[in-house]
Order: sequence, then structure tokens, then C-alpha cells
Amino acid sequence: MISTQDFSAQTTRLKEALACADAVVIGAGAGLSTAAGFSYSGERFERYFRDFEEKYGFHDMYSGGFYPYKTLEEHWAYWSRYILVNRYTDPPKPVYQNLFALVKGKNYFVITTNVDHCFQKAGFDKKRLFYTQGDYGLFQCSVPCHDKTYDNEELVRRMVAEQRDMRIPTELIPRCPVCGKPMTMNLRSDDRFVQDEDWYAACERYERFVNAHKNENTLYLELGVGYNTPSIIKYPFLRLTAQNERAVYACVNLGEAVCPERIERRSICINADIATVLSAVAE
Repeated sequence: MISTQDFSAQTTRLKEALACADAVVIGAGAGLSTAAGFSYSGERFERYFRDFEEKYGFHDMYSGGFYPYKTLEEHWAYWSRYILVNRYTDPPKPVYQNLFALVKGKNYFVITTNVDHCFQKAGFDKKRLFYTQGDYGLFQCSVPCHDKTYDNEELVRRMVAEQRDMRIPTELIPRCPVCGKPMTMNLRSDDRFVQDEDWYAACERYERFVNAHKNENTLYLELGVGYNTPSIIKYPFLRLTAQNERAVYACVNLGEAVCPERIERRSICINADIATVLSAVAE
């Protein structure tokens, strides 16, 4: 695996690749939202969850999501606040908006493992987005008894507004309208994840886009993708680049910007902060 450190030269190459590309396929992981300021620990965690930290003893948002709360009232007090700040609040840095400015005139498609919906909020076309792992803004049946998801914004805002002492009112606990069992988040964590009609439609649009441009001058732009689920974005991007001599693979990831030697001459690996890179490319 090759890692390239020349920041200035590589950002220039990325700018040229964007300008020349017939199509751009963006693959985004957690590092992109982190660069936008969506940190799940430190000051931001303290600002929103200090009371939960003091009572339950965890020190970051992820840990709070897996905490075994004794009641659903406590569980949803935490999760409603978590959803509000990570789904219905904009990130503090305009990284997604800057990315959109770079590609809005291009023929692009986005595949992402992120579930915070920042792409659509930044102006990206909903029909050009594939959220593979779910959406903080959706509930599903916890069983699940049927393959349908439900928008949760109105109820989440009520949960946050009406919670007291880290508990929501019992009547606000979300329950499946079909079987009555508790609802849960539409997040891929096990085989109960619901892939609804919208998920399959987005998947089909993505596959159709990739197939239509697999032999063209295509830029596969990977942003903040690690090795937790490399089979979703990273490995397919590397394979598609290797199979197409006209393709360019670009990886921007602080600490993990690498590529196989086989595609080194058609790769742009930038080991730097994504926000800084996008600003440099825009200049």
C-alpha cells in the first residue's frame, strides 16, 4: 500500500481530476462528518450530555448509545437528544457545503455509510444519494414485523422538549403501528435492519450510475472512509479503478490515505484534514 504525503501537489492533481471527470462517485465515511465538526466526544459531548455522563458514567456519545438503560423512558431520553444534535442540527463547519460546491455542476453520485443526513441538508440531490446503513431520522419496528420506516423528527423534538431528569413521558415511547412492539432506530447493527422501498430504490440508482460510467473517465472520490466496513465503499472503489484505465481513485483521510501499488499512478492519496483539502481544491 502506498501513502502520498505531498499535500500541495496532490490537491492540485485532485482539482484537475475533478475538472476532467465525466462522472464523480463520492464515497463518504465517518471521517467526513468528523471534519465537519460532528465529534462524538470531548467538548461537544460535554455540552449536550454532561448530565448523562454524571449519572451513567460513559464519556462519549457512542458509548451512551449502547448503554443498557433500565427503562425505555431513559433509553429514549438519551436517543432523542442524540438524534436531535446529530441529525436535526447542522454541523459547525461547512465541509459538506464546500464539497457540494465542487461537484454540483458535475455528474455525481454519493454512497455513504454515514447516517446523519448531512449531504441532503447541504444541497445534494436526494436522488443521487445512497445511505447504506440507515438514517438517524427514521424509526423502524424493533422485531421487525414489516419492512417500513417512519420519519421521527416531530416525535424526537417532543421527547427532547418534554424529558425531565433524563426520562421521557411514557406516552411518548415510540411503538410499532402494526404490532405494538417498541420502535428502534433504522441503523444497521444486526439482521433486523429494515431496508425499505426507498433504500432499494437508492441502491438501484447507485448501481445503475456506477455501471453506466464504469468504462468512462470517472473519479472515485473517497472521503474519510476507514476499515470498519471496507467492503461497502473502499474495496469496490479500488476494484472499479483497477478495472478501468481511465478511472482515477482519490482518497482523502487523515492517517489512512493509502492505495494499492497496482493503481498508484492513477491514485491521489492525501493524508490531511478533509476540510483543509476541500478548501485548497476550491481555491
